[in-house]
Amino acid sequence: MARRPARPTRPARRSSRASSSARPSAPAGEREKIIAALFALLADKPIEQIGLAEIARQAGVSLVQLRGSFPSPLAIVAAHFKDTDSAVLSADLSDMEEESPRERLFDVLMRRLEILAPDRQAIRSLLRSARRNVPLALALSALTARSQKWMLAAAGINASGPRGAIRAQGLGVLFGSVLRTWTRDDDPGLARTMAALDRALGRGQRLSGFLDDLCFIPSRLCRLRSRWRHRPDDLEDEESVAA
Repeated sequence: MARRPARPTRPARRSSRASSSARPSAPAGEREKIIAALFALLADKPIEQIGLAEIARQAGVSLVQLRGSFPSPLAIVAAHFKDTDSAVLSADLSDMEEESPRERLFDVLMRRLEILAPDRQAIRSLLRSARRNVPLALALSALTARSQKWMLAAAGINASGPRGAIRAQGLGVLFGSVLRTWTRDDDPGLARTMAALDRALGRGQRLSGFLDDLCFIPSRLCRLRSRWRHRPDDLEDEESVAA
């Protein structure tokens, strides 16, 4: 019986999966372009109406590139917060060393507003959306508290531990009220904004003092409890001596 001729061997084909894994590296500035694209869109419409494809089109990137950089529009907003933090922290703050903590914090937060100035309309849009979107409001509150922790540190104010976390959260609420004034302040000198920030920091300073008093109470109670814990032994010793 004649043997069937062997099939000619074909050159190995490169797997499409393997080829897709060799993706070109992201171009320089792609991250910044995506952030700028979202905030440009936010100046015209609320975040709820902005889709991922629209962000990619505005940034001039593909959906694959967008997904590789950010998983969601909120992640882009978080990146904007982080970039603003870095811009404030990288500024020369040596001229504030002789100021009081309140004055230093005032200067730090005014620097933050100066950096945010190009995105004022986008931030106004986010604030409007947060008033009717509770999940967005909670997410922005968490991002703001995280940023304000760094602003406190930049001003030389302790932001560590539970007390620091409460300080940062409280400052985030106060700064949110200042932002609402700032988005409507058309004065180039930002007189209304500076007055609102000064009042907010005054309230925060009083709250911080109250918080310090509250944090002092548990430690004082611990000392009193320790003293009373040893008192029964002292009384027993006095009774045995009297007997």
